[in-house]
Amino acid sequence: RLTDSAAPASTAKLTAKANKLAAAADEKRAATTEKTPGQRKLNPHTLYVLDEPTVGLHMADVEKLIHVLHRLVDAGNTVILIEHNLDLIAEADWIIDMGPEGGTGGGNVVVAGDVPTVLKARAKSHTGAVLAEFL
Repeated sequence: RLTDSAAPASTAKLTAKANKLAAAADEKRAATTEKTPGQRKLNPHTLYVLDEPTVGLHMADVEKLIHVLHRLVDAGNTVILIEHNLDLIAEADWIIDMGPEGGTGGGNVVVAGDVPTVLKARAKSHTGAVLAEFL
């Protein structure tokens, strides 16, 4: 919350308005969240978009990340990843393979589906071919 001590009149009005908006947002947030006994308040559904979250991680940390992502999905959230790490790709519920190449040679959906669908498309999908060797 903002304070209006020793602020000019116009600033005091803006501070009051900001505090009023923040209070309204708090009320709305409280009305749309559930609280389980012993847990903090959580939104009932959140969309997480992560771009290459495994970059720079040790393999042990990648495993931890996979467990955290599973927990987020199991809690009813949606997780979208832009990722090249095969460990994470193999755990995906749905894969959208863009290509067939990078840059100007890409931009098309080569295959979309679950892991078995991507594996079946390995003749046209680089991801499917590499994933088939990986698994």
